[in-house]
Parts: sequence; structure tokens; C-alpha cells
Amino acid sequence: MNYWLIKSEPEMCSYADLEQSPKQTTYWDGVRNYQARNTLRDLMKKGDRCFFYHSNAEPSGIAGICEVVKEGYPDWTAFEKGHEHFDEKSDPDNPTWFMVDVKAVRPMPRLITLAELKSVKGLEKMVLLQKGSRLSVQPVTAKEWAIVCKHAGVAP
Repeated sequence: MNYWLIKSEPEMCSYADLEQSPKQTTYWDGVRNYQARNTLRDLMKKGDRCFFYHSNAEPSGIAGICEVVKEGYPDWTAFEKGHEHFDEKSDPDNPTWFMVDVKAVRPMPRLITLAELKSVKGLEKMVLLQKGSRLSVQPVTAKEWAIVCKHAGVAP
């Protein structure tokens, strides 16, 4: 199993929104960065776990845990004219953008804030905490996963 951190602005899709989705599952669409796209398309596998991170929020932080339930497939929102994620250069026969489906596993007992994560020993090299880290999909090591879960008081 691999571990990831996926970011969403809570106004667009919060962890609570994921929990309220049919079967507590939704597609993770709209990623328009090639490195993050490659992760969605090639690396994220069914059963992988993800921290669901609220970005651009006051405060930002990890709100819950979700699981990849469908591996990378073409992001149809790139083909839909009028959709906010439409990309006129994207071709359905040779898709540029991909998405995965995720399912809620459990909310964190409380939001684990970015400021808090920065103070947790053992997370110094976590991608999220590196200067300039803005990717919406980021790897998390098994050790970092365990440290965050222990800090939050949840089972890994």
C-alpha cells in the first residue's frame, strides 16, 4: 500500500462533502499539473490511503483519511465545454488529464493544522512541509503516515 496527501479547498470539496457523497465516494478531478497527473495516472492504486487536506483555508490542515477505490482514468471534465475544468487541448482519444475515485474512511478527531504538522518530530522531510510544495497530490512515506496518525490519535 502507498500513502498520499490530496489537497482540496474546502469550499470546492471538503472532507464532510466526501462523507455526504453517494457511498461516501467521489472522483478526484480537475488536477491540471503534469506531475500530479502522472501520480494519478500511474502511481495511485486501489487500496492506497490518502490524507484529505483542506488547502487555502484558515487554518489549512488534514481533515480526514480516504482510500483510492478506482485507479486512474481519463478526467472527463477536461472534455466538457462549459465545465470549470474544461481543457480545449485535451483529446478524448489521447487524454491529457486523469482522475481517481476516493472513498471516505474516517475523519480526523480534529483538524491537524499545517502549523501543527510543522512542529511534529519526524515530519521534517514530508513533501507538504517543503518550501514551495504546492502539488495537489503528494506522496507520504509509511513512516510519515504512522507519525501523523499517532499524533492525531487514529489507527494507521
